[in-house]
Amino acid sequence: MQSFTYLAALVFSLFGLGILDRRYQLALWHDARRTLKTIAGAGSVFIVWDLAGIGLGIFRHGNGPYSLPARIMPEFPLEELFFIVLLCYTTLLVYRGIERWSR
Repeated sequence: MQSFTYLAALVFSLFGLGILDRRYQLALWHDARRTLKTIAGAGSVFIVWDLAGIGLGIFRHGNGPYSLPARIMPEFPLEELFFIVLLCYTTLLVYRGIERWSR
């Protein structure tokens, strides 16, 4: 059960961002199609970045007690996808929030 801790924290954080987004209608609740395209595009860049780092031997997955043993590819854990989405969604919400409140 301990191995699901990191994934659970990521999902919990994404849920919290979704609540903030719904409250202020910054991204997904403002324009879902555009938001999903933006997250997918930026996420793709980070996935390529990760794959390049793995290929060069820079990134390695440590077998910590809080992560799942499941991998999408060698050295590319399942949780990495959730982290990338979290990173992109957070950045998008901050950008849209600053844009809205600076007007």
